[in-house]
Amino acid sequence: MVNKNAVRAGAVTVGTTLMLLMSSPAFALTPDDGDDPAPRLSVAETVGLYVVAPVVLFLLIAGLVMIGDKSRKQSS
Repeated sequence: MVNKNAVRAGAVTVGTTLMLLMSSPAFALTPDDGDDPAPRLSVAETVGLYVVAPVVLFLLIAGLVMIGDKSRKQSS
């Protein structure tokens, strides 16, 4: 008897492999007519945009939630 988990794993592997082979990233190298690439970001801009900004937003939202929670506890 064939193990169902092995069959599922094989099907997922085959499906993933076919999808990767069918999607050809080589077409990304040729620019389209409508492509208008933006100027490149510096390292500082990249770190600020993808690291600092999300951390600051997380801390801001967490702080607002904590302030709202403390005000409910004091009024009860």
